[in-house]
Amino acid sequence: MADLSSRNPDWWRQAVVYQVYPRSFADADGDGLGDLRGITERLNHLAALGVDALWLSPFYPSELADGGYDIADHRDVDPRLGTLDDFDALVTEAHRLGLKVVVDIVPNHTSHLHPWFQEALRAEPGSAARDRYVFRSGRGAHGELPPTDWQSVFGGSAWRRTPDGAWYLHLFAPEQPDLNWDNEEVRADFRTTLRFWSDRGVDGFRVDVAHGLAKDLTEPLRDTGDIGATGEESLLRVAPGSHPYWDRDEVHEIYRDWRTLFDTYAPPRTAVAEAWVPGARRARYARPDELGQAFNFEYLEAGWDADELRELITAALLGARSAGASATWVLSNHDVVRHASRLMLPPGTDPGAWLLSDGTEPALDPAAGLRRARAATLLMLALPGSAYLYQGEELGLPEVADLPAGALQDPIWEQTGHTRKGRDGCRVPLPWTTAGPSYGFGAGPGWLPQPPSFASYAVEAQAGTEGSTLELYRMALRLRRKLLEGEELRWSADSGAAVLDFSRSPGWRCVTNLGAGPVPLPMGEVLLSSVPLSGGGLLPPDTTVWIA
Repeated sequence: MADLSSRNPDWWRQAVVYQVYPRSFADADGDGLGDLRGITERLNHLAALGVDALWLSPFYPSELADGGYDIADHRDVDPRLGTLDDFDALVTEAHRLGLKVVVDIVPNHTSHLHPWFQEALRAEPGSAARDRYVFRSGRGAHGELPPTDWQSVFGGSAWRRTPDGAWYLHLFAPEQPDLNWDNEEVRADFRTTLRFWSDRGVDGFRVDVAHGLAKDLTEPLRDTGDIGATGEESLLRVAPGSHPYWDRDEVHEIYRDWRTLFDTYAPPRTAVAEAWVPGARRARYARPDELGQAFNFEYLEAGWDADELRELITAALLGARSAGASATWVLSNHDVVRHASRLMLPPGTDPGAWLLSDGTEPALDPAAGLRRARAATLLMLALPGSAYLYQGEELGLPEVADLPAGALQDPIWEQTGHTRKGRDGCRVPLPWTTAGPSYGFGAGPGWLPQPPSFASYAVEAQAGTEGSTLELYRMALRLRRKLLEGEELRWSADSGAAVLDFSRSPGWRCVTNLGAGPVPLPMGEVLLSSVPLSGGGLLPPDTTVWIA
């Protein structure tokens, strides 16, 4: 069994990490917004679930132009979410319960309300204050055109003009100006931030947009042209490491510097990269002298297809091994359609278009989606490496696809001229009880409306209920902890075309039927099944079993 004790420097290699989106987890003060005290009061839920760590999405001061990822102060708590004392209390209680704490670090940009950026707006062109960000003169006879054709991930130009005629770079929302990581003051300030949270007991960091910090800012700036401005596909059209602003080779100097800092702590602080890059490049971020782990987004984006998943799993394990890291697995997070819905979309369906139809084109069967999600979860938890869970998936929550336009908060909705609905559907506050104005999330309604169906998914409805999704997660995590040994798997040579079948040491196996019909159930003792088995020696479709 893996050693996840507090002093074990390798605790992260096969940990189960639970992502908390603070504004949607639990509201202690009744203002409709989740907060740190709410999380602390609900930590027993995570301990009972059996996870090893919680990862906190941003809780820093923010005007919420991008759900908290527009940060005005990287070393404080948003007053609507609590105080630094509340944060310290959360860490203390988490550690008392045996839970590690991982926090988001957002180094690519700040909020436009950050004191540095406000100073830059007041400063002269070419000043030291402006050099902390990426300011440039515009093109055209009067500088009226953006400096380049670079595009924002959220849509439109990645440049915004200031009143004095200069332009600044924002690869995300205009309220998120990009920092200049060629500036030593920026690098030093983030070293201070990493120490600030590490000294408060934080065990690790999730690095937002890890592939975006280094940019080619040599003059004249390069247009992307037909490379494509966003997405992994743009990286495939250029020589590795040479895109103007994504996944440049120079970014790794930054993370080697961070690793030196992390290793001054005992145990060393961990880190995982959010790097939307092709798999062969992702391993670089996970090297032991850099961040140590990187999210495997190919797995998240994969369809419900045995051949595709087998190939991706094999490649991810090889890539992690080549970097000296462990693999990572994730099915849902705060940026994607929840997998209880997403895995039911027909191949080729655009999740954004499905959301724009309020989840009606195509209409999905929630029961079938939950069945497939449960099977996918047991498959993921059997894989070697770390599993990252997203809050609410242990309840089987589907995507809330029919949020009314007037309730949407994600800047993507406005930035794209109402052509992309955004990510609010996976950020709807959690249901804890079967009744109440927000199903136990808080004393009043939550910041996003919950559908009436959430009552049946609530923790209160599922805790202690045999066969519930919550109890399946609890059983799986207890059993996983007992079975875990080594970081290898061995594929079965005789599994069917639509079956994933692999063995783990010491002598247990995972079998998933992704086909349309039942298949023979392998011999052995069934330790756990994603749905009850009806007998007859068959494994039904959309079902995973663990077998001794």
